[in-house]
Amino acid sequence: MADLEVYKNLSPEKVERCMSVMQSGTQMIKLKRGTKGLVRLFYLDEHRTRLRWRPSRKSEKAKILIDSIYKVTEGRQSEIFHRQAEGNFDPSCCFTIYHGNHMESLDLITSNPEEARTWITGLKYLMAGISDEDSLAKRQRTHDQWVKQTFEEADKNGDGLLNIEEIHQLMHKLNVNLPRRKVRQMFQEADTDENQGTLTFEEFCVFYKMMSLRRDLYLLLLSYSDKKDHLTVEELAQFLKVEQKMSNVTLDYCLDVIKKFEVSEENKVKNVLGIEGFTNFMRSPACDVFNPLHHEVYQDMDQPLCNYYIASSHNTYLTGDQLLSQSKVDMYARVLQEGCRCVEVDCWDGPDGEPVVHHGYTLTSKILFKDVVETINKHAFVKNEFPVILSIENHCSIQQQRKIAQYLKGIFQDKLDLSSVDTGECRQLPSPQSLKGKILVKGKKLPYHLGDDAEEGEVSDEDSADEIEDECKFKLHYSNGTTEHQVESFIRKKLDSLLKESQIRDKEDPDSFTVRALLKATHEGLNAHLKQNLDVKESGKKSHGRSLMANFGKHKQKTPKSRSKSYSTDDEEDTLQNPGKEGGQLYRLGRRRRTMKLCRELSDLVVYTNSVAAQDIVDDGTTGNVLSFSETRAHQVVQQKSEQFMIYNQKQLTRIYPSAYRIDSSNFNPLPYWNAGCQLVALNYQSEGRMMQINRAKFKANGNCGYILKPQQMCKGTFNPLSGDPLPANPKKQLILKVISGQQLPKPPDSMFGDRGEIIDPFVEVEIIGLPVDCCKDQTRVVDDNGFNPVWEETLTFTVHMPEIALVRFLVWDHDPIGRDFVGQRTVTFSSLVPGYRHVYLEGLTEASIFVHITINEIFGKWSPLILNPSYTILHFLGATKNRQLQGLKGLFNKNPRHGSSENNSHYVRKRSIGDRILRRTASAPAKGRKKSKVGFQEMVEIKDSVCEATRDQDGVLRRTTRSLQLRPVSMPVDKNLLGALSLPISEAAKNTDGKENYLVQI
Repeated sequence: MADLEVYKNLSPEKVERCMSVMQSGTQMIKLKRGTKGLVRLFYLDEHRTRLRWRPSRKSEKAKILIDSIYKVTEGRQSEIFHRQAEGNFDPSCCFTIYHGNHMESLDLITSNPEEARTWITGLKYLMAGISDEDSLAKRQRTHDQWVKQTFEEADKNGDGLLNIEEIHQLMHKLNVNLPRRKVRQMFQEADTDENQGTLTFEEFCVFYKMMSLRRDLYLLLLSYSDKKDHLTVEELAQFLKVEQKMSNVTLDYCLDVIKKFEVSEENKVKNVLGIEGFTNFMRSPACDVFNPLHHEVYQDMDQPLCNYYIASSHNTYLTGDQLLSQSKVDMYARVLQEGCRCVEVDCWDGPDGEPVVHHGYTLTSKILFKDVVETINKHAFVKNEFPVILSIENHCSIQQQRKIAQYLKGIFQDKLDLSSVDTGECRQLPSPQSLKGKILVKGKKLPYHLGDDAEEGEVSDEDSADEIEDECKFKLHYSNGTTEHQVESFIRKKLDSLLKESQIRDKEDPDSFTVRALLKATHEGLNAHLKQNLDVKESGKKSHGRSLMANFGKHKQKTPKSRSKSYSTDDEEDTLQNPGKEGGQLYRLGRRRRTMKLCRELSDLVVYTNSVAAQDIVDDGTTGNVLSFSETRAHQVVQQKSEQFMIYNQKQLTRIYPSAYRIDSSNFNPLPYWNAGCQLVALNYQSEGRMMQINRAKFKANGNCGYILKPQQMCKGTFNPLSGDPLPANPKKQLILKVISGQQLPKPPDSMFGDRGEIIDPFVEVEIIGLPVDCCKDQTRVVDDNGFNPVWEETLTFTVHMPEIALVRFLVWDHDPIGRDFVGQRTVTFSSLVPGYRHVYLEGLTEASIFVHITINEIFGKWSPLILNPSYTILHFLGATKNRQLQGLKGLFNKNPRHGSSENNSHYVRKRSIGDRILRRTASAPAKGRKKSKVGFQEMVEIKDSVCEATRDQDGVLRRTTRSLQLRPVSMPVDKNLLGALSLPISEAAKNTDGKENYLVQI
């Protein structure tokens, strides 16, 4: 951050003075909402990685990671400070620490201004150092901190020494299941000082290295070093070229690797890489599964905006749910710096003529529109200069609309000036490159027929805020002495019970589909609405359901909702617009429209992002229309007219936003809409979970700039994304993924017994996410009682029809008798995978990783479906028709079946019984402790001719259940030795049974 630059150059004396004060601790008052201030001792831990305080009832949670601090502000700037009386505290003694994904604030008051200044300076210095780190330095720092913290937590009596019993307890916590005799032997070898029977921190580091010796990496090193315990420069170069598929490998590069990663000074002098250095190199970002080149912008940025997926946020200002959570301007700063390029601003009339931002008809807090614009202006282009789209939801009166326009022009200034933007060919949107440093206002625009002299006019009022159902609104009527606080307290309790009842949490379990599980209070209203729709359909009224734009325009008749708007309704006749062959047929629906008044000043700020309703689209040659859909309406369009939808998205932009029933701010599955070419798929960035992980992974490529180029097939021409073979003329990609081992896999985060629980039994699941035909899962066997260094050595094979939009999701699970517990995940775009031996670090976990080997081949020509994707073609063997396949694949989309299907209630929830879960566990989980056996040629023929069983998850993803045994190509001695001959000496293990050396064979 720009404001941290000055802190990088503090004098060493000043830095040490700040650190000394902070580590000694300072008594401060901690302000909390609704309570008096609490006096606590705040201190920086000895590693300078955590801010802690005491006393605290939750001692383990009483900490803030320096890495998680977003910013530190001086004075009384936070909302909690603003609630305090003006003269209560000296502003020079006050400061606020904002941290975490939800911008939580820690509001502190010191006894004098000097202490406050010391803490602010020290914290900003630490934040500046972290922001300046490269990935290698951060990896090393987090590893060192993890080892030190592990030692301290194991040191129960705090004497700085670990005895053998504490080591045994630590081994259990680390999920290591070694014989006590082996542990004692390593303990004695590491215990070299005079104080026998205990390990100092330095001795513990030796013990930990012995315990962590990677046999898989050691065997890999041996296979390239002619069975020596080190690699020469030439041997390292050969390994990088052959296995890691690196081009332009020079001797200087190899010497630099040795200099950076080798720990032995003797080896450095000899220019060789030993096992410790090789391990450090293989665990470094240089051998991460994600292509390091994709950390920078590498795609063509000169194509029209409609050719890109654009990272988009919904309800950007909210920190939590849509009913009661806080609105904060800092959420805009956070999402913009995360790479989001389209933010939402809900504008409403505020007091004193000042427009405010909040979620209408709810108890979410309000923030000033002016503050939002200033925050966006400050942070929009800190991380990258590609354009930001401001999605304005306008609910204001004409007077406050003019104030909005005034703030936008006054604060953004030339960032709004698009007069010099090059649009390239006629009737084409400008490119991200040509719009660098610009802010686009997405909103309503006055119709052309009004003329330029009209001060105001009427426009259709179709936006996401109007999707709020009446049942979800708060209409507060105080009576009998009821106060606003009592009403809020009642609503908060009601919301908490609803959240618990419906279990609305975005986890890996596909049953947690919140649109269907949410709000029992609105259930009757929903059923009445569904019944009304069915009655209308059965009454024989004219339906345009088979046309694309008819689906676009299915709107419910609504009543006026705000006195600050002027509405009118017009009767429209059914008129058919034919914009040409490419656009498909656009129908105008016969219905009563609702309108609102819009001022000229605000309308003129909208240039390339004009919000339009489906029935207003005409082929008048203009560009820059943005069509908005809720997820439920968009789902209908994708299911019924996906190809026409894709053609529309080749010329204009489409924004998809979450259903209003997601009051918990959960997220829908963005995949179906990306598959149809929709650019602005808006998610709740404040809600962590599977969907945000997928979104984050998609946009991490291309320098995390918020723009990802769509595949060429989506930009020109068309195809059916729901087809069984959508691109028959294109080559497919075959992913051969060997899952070798795991490292330091922790117990599941919600483990019932925490560290005292059983050692985990891990297995790895790999999921392909993309077009429906590509979506598939496969998994390894279960390894018993080992989370520290489990070995699977299994090969999973997938075929991908459209790799440009596919993602590969690695998940680690802990097997248990009635199901599985989620341990961790990492999702990577298929195009960012790097071939060779790679570590997949699990997101959010310091040391946990899985070690894999990746090979990607191209498959040309017309291939048998069995060869392409065995799990997909099971349906052919079972006699399933194409229609039945596609019906099953519908589960990939928001599970809202069309009316008339067997599940015509879109809020239907299937609950699994315990017996059902056990059956599913035995059907889909790999056999615990399953042994691999060698298969002869004749057996392989028989297995290939047999048909394995396949099941579908409840989200429609094909899951391979009983995978046939297969011969795996030998890529290194690990294949044979790690599973079958771990007890053999290295010299024996490196040879075949006939005595010949087993050299590495490239997959």
